[in-house]
Amino acid sequence: MSPTGSRIEARSAGRFDQGAGAAARKASARESVLVTYEEWVGTRAWILLFVGRQNQAPLFLQAKEAQASVLERYVGRSAYANHGRRVVEGQRLMQAASDLFLGWLRFEGLAGQMRDYYIRQLHDWKGGVEADTMRVSGATLYSRLCGATLARAHARLGDRVAIAAYLGKGDAFDRALADFSVAYADQNERDFEAFAAAVSSGRLSAEAGS
Repeated sequence: MSPTGSRIEARSAGRFDQGAGAAARKASARESVLVTYEEWVGTRAWILLFVGRQNQAPLFLQAKEAQASVLERYVGRSAYANHGRRVVEGQRLMQAASDLFLGWLRFEGLAGQMRDYYIRQLHDWKGGVEADTMRVSGATLYSRLCGATLARAHARLGDRVAIAAYLGKGDAFDRALADFSVAYADQNERDFEAFAAAVSSGRLSAEAGS
């Protein structure tokens, strides 16, 4: 889906909410800011370019809109007044090393409405792999790394002793998780086949993306 958006040239106002981070505040106090705005499926994202003296030392940040959690209807409102802060605090709890520029703010957008955002690096230099071209040994190692990372995040967020006690020393949980993953993948394939059949029959209309 293509974004709708606009491009704004602006002088820096030198103002960020306290959650935006010291580095971002310092950057905002410099010469100019180039802001690119894009809107995707109801949420908004701003790409911010901070430029230092004589157009040197560029810094790219991204402001992503944070809306109310889908869990609010079940467990009540968040303790944080800013939804961006809720996202940031959750990431800091789960991540062993958080983004240096991670922060939050609230400002009025092009439509004149106040919205909450969280700030992060536009490109945080994470690596990636082509899973479709992996051999079995590589896919096994990659799966173990992903599992260990996810387990560490949950251990940081929850009670690691209680989690360990629940999992036990056997492999029952491991097998249950693997069985669920296979069943979920099979269901995805069946869902796509049903969708493709509905498009072919004309019952649904779809446009191929790029």
